[in-house]
Amino acid sequence: MNEPAKILVVDDEPINRKVLEALLKPLGYEVAVAEDGFQCLEMMPQLMPDLVLMDVMMPRMDGFEVTRRLKSHENYRDTPVVIVTALKEIDDRVAALEAGADDFLTKPVDKSELRARVRSLLKVKAYHDHLLNYQRELEAEVNARTQELANALAMVRNASLDTIFRLSRAAEYRDEDTGSHITRMSNYSARLARKLELGEKTAEAILYAAPMHDVGKIGIPDHILLKPGPLEPDEWAVMKTHTIIGSAILSAAHSPFLRLGEVIALAHHEKWDGSGYPRGLKGKNIPLVGRIVAVADVFDALVSRRPYKEPFTVEKSLEIMKEGRGRHFDPLVLDAFLDVFDDILDIHGKYQDEQVSPLHRAAGSRYRQES
Repeated sequence: MNEPAKILVVDDEPINRKVLEALLKPLGYEVAVAEDGFQCLEMMPQLMPDLVLMDVMMPRMDGFEVTRRLKSHENYRDTPVVIVTALKEIDDRVAALEAGADDFLTKPVDKSELRARVRSLLKVKAYHDHLLNYQRELEAEVNARTQELANALAMVRNASLDTIFRLSRAAEYRDEDTGSHITRMSNYSARLARKLELGEKTAEAILYAAPMHDVGKIGIPDHILLKPGPLEPDEWAVMKTHTIIGSAILSAAHSPFLRLGEVIALAHHEKWDGSGYPRGLKGKNIPLVGRIVAVADVFDALVSRRPYKEPFTVEKSLEIMKEGRGRHFDPLVLDAFLDVFDDILDIHGKYQDEQVSPLHRAAGSRYRQES
């Protein structure tokens, strides 16, 4: 059952308030009264009437000013205001319209006219409220569905990233003691991207794409990949094809992470001086993500155990990398790596494994001082 419409009668004359109240209550309306404009404004927040019958000639604040204030308020601008007055001049009616009044009633009020005007305006107000509520419900439904879609997309995205990471680990497990290498080097790479001010979105993309840098090792025979000593020239030629294999595996993918992984797989063994592989690219012709991952990958390889070597100390590793500045590594990227080396050590410590010798922050600090 619908609640009765609420009507607020604003008039400084008690007899006028009683007359309107007596006419409206038998029609089934809930009636409240205010003695002047100030009391009307005080009552509005709690009462929230469906319609206001407003006298004009009142002390302290006339009906025109009260109407202007109601119509300028976000919560009341759609509440119908009917000016009830003995004023009949055109100028008065124009003033009422300019103040925002919705209709007029002339004193003494005719019962039939009052009933018709009130009923008409309340229908309009009810329809407006219906539309407003419908809009709110629709917005709430859209927001709920949007959140559901966002959650679903996040689940798909997380599942995709989990798959990427696990497949990358599968490739790494063929020649690593653990899969921690890809976690470390991908976090190094993301930190470098942030230092180079590539933006958080790009840094995150590199974080998820970098683990795929060596996915092409899946196609390298074990007798070459796991050989404990130096490779023969023909074996090295086969080993270098892991970049091309990885790029082919990831090619024509729809996922932006996989597309970036394709670039990284193909470019991370290129060298700044053009002596790298597989395409012998030089300088800025090497994609920036390849230059970033090259620094991160080489550092972690130097301080980690491999089938063909024991881990180097951090001092020795940084010395080797410094020697490669401008030859193997992009100078700008290597300098950024050294600038955030404390963070690199933190990442290494966070994703440590038993086989890798611990790094020491003091060693990194001494390196930066010497350089």
